[in-house]
Amino acid sequence: MAFDLKEYGVEPAGDDAVRPFAVENLDVRGRVVSLDPLLNAILDRHEYPEPVARLLGEAIVLTGLLGTSLKFQGRFTLQTQSDGPVSMLVVDFVSPDSIRACATFDADRVATQVAEGRTTPADMMGKGHLAMTIDQGAHMQRYQGLVELDGISFEEVARRYFERSEQIPTEVRLAVGEVFTPSSDDKPARRWTAGGVLVQFLPEAPERMRQADIHPGDAPDESHVHAIKEDDAWLEAKALVETVKDDELTDPDLSVEHLLFRLFHERGVRLYDPQSIKDQCRCSREKVETIVDGFSAEERQDMEVDGKLVVTCEFCSAKYEFDAA
Repeated sequence: MAFDLKEYGVEPAGDDAVRPFAVENLDVRGRVVSLDPLLNAILDRHEYPEPVARLLGEAIVLTGLLGTSLKFQGRFTLQTQSDGPVSMLVVDFVSPDSIRACATFDADRVATQVAEGRTTPADMMGKGHLAMTIDQGAHMQRYQGLVELDGISFEEVARRYFERSEQIPTEVRLAVGEVFTPSSDDKPARRWTAGGVLVQFLPEAPERMRQADIHPGDAPDESHVHAIKEDDAWLEAKALVETVKDDELTDPDLSVEHLLFRLFHERGVRLYDPQSIKDQCRCSREKVETIVDGFSAEERQDMEVDGKLVVTCEFCSAKYEFDAA
């Protein structure tokens, strides 16, 4: 079915932007994101092996969807620690729009698993845990939620996180893909593209809302949670999101607005102003100097090369040189 954004006075969100939306007839709200330049900037500077880049890409998409939902000046961090070839992923989002990311991995183990064809997210991460941390700044309490990594995808991580911590039925689809284009040297140029959609069931009717869960004893009992998850409106919304294919989320020619129209045109979807995201690290010479100054004389001596101390940021690969004296 054709859909012309201009008829509705809507400007496409474009790349590296999150578009919040609501489908009021189904009592759901959500966010959809498309990443391209930002994703390539982060992945290209590290030259990660393909399965590591793909895994970190999914983590960046999920962090973009969740981080842009912060209603205050704060920081959202997604971090994994596990026993797989990719032992750690860190994606750091600072509101309103800055994101950075890096991965720690064993190159030999990654190569072995690639040769064996074991490159799924579960294969790469192994067993461990994923932490989602919300930091509201100085003098405010931090909140952290943990999800066990036991062979599950980032999509399942998000589902479990919201179901256990907030009792909000949530459906998530994430995808990372590669686009190859011809180049002058007959070797196709590669670039990454990624997208994701998150939908949550948030009915306004009191009898259908989740109950308060701040204090022990206030959380909804299992029958109430089951009733919410079996609500006809939620089942319909969930089924629609489950139809989204990877190539729809990674197609550079398919805007997020057209994707939402494909999914919800029969019910009507309300679009809110998009929120841009940018690749921006928080490191600086002053911050790094403070860290180096805290090292012992022996530690600084171990770092010294030709009378210089060189520190490389794990996130953005920026190098900072200091006179060892």
